[in-house]
Amino acid sequence: MPKVCHLQSNFVSQFKVSVVGCGNVGATAAYAMMAEGKATELVLIDHSKERAEGLRLDFEHTLSFLPYTKITATDDYSACANSQLIFVTAGAKQAEGETRLQLIDKNRKIFQEIIPALAKAAPESILVIVTNPVDILTFEALKLSGFPENRVFGTGTMLDTARLRFHIGEKLCLNPQSIEAYVMGEHGDTSFPVFSSANVAGKPLLDFEGFTQQIADECYEETKNAAYRIIHDIGYTCYSIGIVMREIMKHVYQHSRAVVPLSAPLHDYYGQNNVALSVPCVLDSNGIAEIIKVPLNTLEQEQLEKSADNLRKYLQ
Repeated sequence: MPKVCHLQSNFVSQFKVSVVGCGNVGATAAYAMMAEGKATELVLIDHSKERAEGLRLDFEHTLSFLPYTKITATDDYSACANSQLIFVTAGAKQAEGETRLQLIDKNRKIFQEIIPALAKAAPESILVIVTNPVDILTFEALKLSGFPENRVFGTGTMLDTARLRFHIGEKLCLNPQSIEAYVMGEHGDTSFPVFSSANVAGKPLLDFEGFTQQIADECYEETKNAAYRIIHDIGYTCYSIGIVMREIMKHVYQHSRAVVPLSAPLHDYYGQNNVALSVPCVLDSNGIAEIIKVPLNTLEQEQLEKSADNLRKYLQ
């Protein structure tokens, strides 16, 4: 008689994370989250069940070295049932020379199938949208799911912000974790840096010797063009966004109430409504607990308005 193996504890302690879409981004993020060891169960969903199963087997071969995680691979959205957190990466990826907004029609159709199925399977989950154009699709997912606004948000400019901090850190010869600076607005060509309040330990960036407005603008240009450069060089981006997804998982798991820039529906945020854009948000185990209205100068308010106007043209 074959031995029955019971690896699941009798203690009621579960943190189930589902990743929908097992392409480069989904696979990288799933691996990063598994290595982190927070999730007790990881569900891999892809329209190609074979791809999901191959990824599962590769992951399972690491379990001798990592905290145990139950891994499920399937093409069935119902496997997301009881997930605390669902990341949606499924969709057409950005090709070289293509903007994120050019993906709208293809990925909107995919979402019309995926999001209602996920909402039905896991009605209490938090939905994190990663698929581009992330701001448009976050707004779509909110409507399609019927979830409260705190439980549907996009990765937005969390990656753009990390890139900006890296490039500023290079110029100042400082760890990027010491840089307090945000990119806000669209995760795309109308994003903008908030230099008016950017600082290190409370010291404004432009007060550092040798750090000029021109250098600050160069840092942002490097940030803005980063995805295009990486796609040109290797054909896709996945590692940095994978770590962003891991960080979101950690903040939700730990109820950390960390402030991170996420794409969320706005309500009278400097006059902007009926659009999802990235602004600093407080993230905890319930999703977005609070949206912080940070000081913006006149130019930055105009840039926020430009971002919002640009995206509203594509909303249905």
